[in-house]
Amino acid sequence: MSHTSPSELRTLLAAVLEAIAIPYPATFGDSEVHDRILLDRVMDARIAIEGVLQRGDDPGWSADYLRGRLAAKPATGYRAVGDAR
Repeated sequence: MSHTSPSELRTLLAAVLEAIAIPYPATFGDSEVHDRILLDRVMDARIAIEGVLQRGDDPGWSADYLRGRLAAKPATGYRAVGDAR
């Protein structure tokens, strides 16, 4: 990671934020699905960060990989705050 540019790190940080900044659940009943989705996304983000920090993976590649994982598992299946009724 010695030649990592600030823009590559920003790209990875943006992907991590995308992973964890999902809408809050609208009701207590929606919390279970929301929490499961969020936990899964946090795990994917952790793996991406660990790859960069521990294995020296390229941050740009890690961001792309993380975004691919997020696309395969969208944050859907629960009502979020602000959703139309």
